[in-house]
Amino acid sequence: MEKLVQYNKEAFIRMLRRQGIRDESVLKAMATVPREKFVGINLLEFAYDDSPLPIEEGQTISQPYIVALMTGALMLKPGDRVLEVGTGSGYAAAVLAEIAAEVYTIERHQSLAHQASVRLKELKYNNVHVLCGDGTLGWPENAPYDGIVVAAGGPEAPRSLIEQLTVGGRLVIPIGPSTREQTLLRITRINNNEVEFEELGAVRFVPLIGEEGWREIEEEIKPKLKTVSIAKPAPLSDLIEKSAIHIPSIDTVDLSGLMKRIGDARVVLLGEATHGTAEFYDMRARITKELIQHKGFRFVAVEADWPDAAQIDHFVRETRMEPTEEPTFARFPTWMWANMQVLEFVKWLRNYNKQFSSPDKAVGFFGLDLYSLYSSINSVINYLEEVDPELAAIARKRYGCLTPWEADPATYGAVALTGKHKGCEQEVVEMLNTLMRKRLDYAAQDGRRFLDALSNARLVKNAEQYYRIMYEGSSESWNFRDQHMFDTLKNLLDFHGPGSRAVVWEHNSHIGDAAATEMGARGEINVGNLCRKHFGDDAYLIGFGTHHGTVAAASDWGAPMEIKIVRPSHPESYERLCHDSGLNAFMLPLVDQKQRVVKELLRPRLERAIGVIYRPETEVASHYFNASLPLQFNEYIWFDETRAVDALGPEAGIGMPETFPFGL
Repeated sequence: MEKLVQYNKEAFIRMLRRQGIRDESVLKAMATVPREKFVGINLLEFAYDDSPLPIEEGQTISQPYIVALMTGALMLKPGDRVLEVGTGSGYAAAVLAEIAAEVYTIERHQSLAHQASVRLKELKYNNVHVLCGDGTLGWPENAPYDGIVVAAGGPEAPRSLIEQLTVGGRLVIPIGPSTREQTLLRITRINNNEVEFEELGAVRFVPLIGEEGWREIEEEIKPKLKTVSIAKPAPLSDLIEKSAIHIPSIDTVDLSGLMKRIGDARVVLLGEATHGTAEFYDMRARITKELIQHKGFRFVAVEADWPDAAQIDHFVRETRMEPTEEPTFARFPTWMWANMQVLEFVKWLRNYNKQFSSPDKAVGFFGLDLYSLYSSINSVINYLEEVDPELAAIARKRYGCLTPWEADPATYGAVALTGKHKGCEQEVVEMLNTLMRKRLDYAAQDGRRFLDALSNARLVKNAEQYYRIMYEGSSESWNFRDQHMFDTLKNLLDFHGPGSRAVVWEHNSHIGDAAATEMGARGEINVGNLCRKHFGDDAYLIGFGTHHGTVAAASDWGAPMEIKIVRPSHPESYERLCHDSGLNAFMLPLVDQKQRVVKELLRPRLERAIGVIYRPETEVASHYFNASLPLQFNEYIWFDETRAVDALGPEAGIGMPETFPFGL
C-alpha cells in the first residue's frame, strides 16, 4: 500500500504540472501532505485523484488542482501569516502550513473544526490554529494577514476580510451573483483605501455562509455533496418528454428515424452506463442489426480483448469449427461478454453471415482492448509455428522476458518502474517490427490470419507499455489504453477498405467525447474524442442511461460478480431529469443545438458511470462526474428501470460451456 501511495503521489505531482501548476513551493507542499490522511477509509483509493471528495456536514475536501491553484495565487513566502476560511478536513490548511509560518483557519461546523484540529495535531502541524466561528468576519485577534484564502463562494468579498489584509496582502475568494455562478478572484490590498482585482477563472464551491456571506435560510444555498449548475427540473423534464422518441419495446421500436440521423456516418459508437445491464446490450444489438442489414456495416468492435473476440469472429464467420484450447472470456470480468444477451446477438450474426459466399465478405467481430498480454503472446507464437517455425523460436525467446509475470502483469509494471528490472520494451518492439517487415509475405498467405497475428503483436507491445505506465497516474494509463483502442479500430477500417463502416460497443466513458466532461479538464482523451477529431461528422456517438434497477458488478477488481441494486439517480443529475420525464424508455437526439431542449441540457450536470465495479456506499465520489450531455453524445438512449445481464459461467451458477461459443 505504501508503494502504491508513493506511485500515486508521483503521478499526482505530474498531473498538477500538466495542469499549469508551476510554483515549486506549492508542488513540494502538495507532495509532502499525505492527502490519504484527510479522507474517509472508504475513499482511500481516490485520495490522489484530481476530484473533490465528500466529507461530513455535506461539505467536500477540495479538488487538489483547486487547492494548488488557490495556494499559488496567494504568492506566499516562508515567513507569512495566512488566514483560511473553510477548514473542512484540514487538508488545505496543511498545504498552507508547509509554506507559511503560521496558518489560522476557521470552520463554521463544530464537528469538522474538532476533527481537523485533532488530525492536524496528530500530523505535527503545530503552526495551524483552528477556530469554530463565522469565517466571513475573519479572525481579527491575529490580523493582519499576508494572505487570506476562502474555500466557499460568496456574493461579494467580505469587507472584514479585506480589512484584515496587510498592505500588499492577497485575498483569494470565489464570488458570484448566485451560489451556482462563481469566479475565482485575487484581491490585492494596494493601500488602506484601494484594492486591485484579478479574475482567475470560473469555479464552483459550496456557499459561504455567514454575516457577510450568504444567509443560511436562503433555499438555494443548502450545502450539497457536489455542486453543479442545473435548470429547474420540472420544465426541463417536460421538454425532454416532449422531445424524446418513445421506445415501446426494444423489439418493436421503429429505428428508421435513428438510421436517418446516423446518415452516412462511417463509425457508430454505442455506449452503456454500466458494464452489466441487459437493456443496454439488447438495444445495442437491435441497432447494430439495423446498421448491418440496411447500411452495410462490415464489423463490430467491442471493449474486449482481441484473442477472446477472435474466437467469436471465427464462430460468426464459420472459419474454424473446433474450439480453442484456451477458454474464451475467462479473465475478470467474464460476465461482461459471456452473457445471454451477447450470445443471442452472436447467434444472429452467425446466421446472418450464412448468406455470404466467402467468409471474407462476412460481418466480423473484433476486440479493441489490451489486457490480454499472455493470450496474445500465445496467439503470435501459434501463428508463427505454422507459417515460420524459425521466427516462432525467436518469438519465444523475445517474449520469454515477460514469462515470469504471467500470473500478475501489473507487478511487472511496478518492478520495471523501480528500475530493479530492465523491462521488456526492446524485445516486444523488435518482435512487432519483425512481423511488420514480413507483412507482405505473410499477408499473401492469409490476410485475415496475418491481421490477427499482427494485431496480437501490437497488443503485446502496447500492453507491456501499459503495465509500465499504470503507476504513472490514471490519466497516462487511461490515455494510452484508449489510444490503443482507437488505433486498433482505425487499423480494422483500413484492413476492410475505404468504404468500410464499423459499430463500436464500449462504455459511455470511452465513447462519449471526453472533452465534454471533467475527464477533459484532467487531460484525458478517449475513443469518442479521437473519433470526432479523426472522422468529424462521420462519427455518431450514442450514450445510454438508467435511473434504477439491478446490475451485474463486483465490489472490487477480481472479486465475484454480484447482482447489485442500482440506487435511484442523484437529484442533480441528467439521469434524474430523464426519470422525471415520466417516460420508461426513449431516444433523445442531441445534434441540433438550436433546439430548446438541447440548449437547456448544455450546462454541465452530474452523470453516472458504473463499470465492472459498483460501490453504492460511495456512489457520488465513485460513480458521478460532471459532463455536458449534448456535447458528449449525438444521441442519448434511456431506460428508466433496468436489470442485470444474464451471465454465463460459474459466477452465474448455471455453467458456461468450456468451448463458448463453439459448444453451443
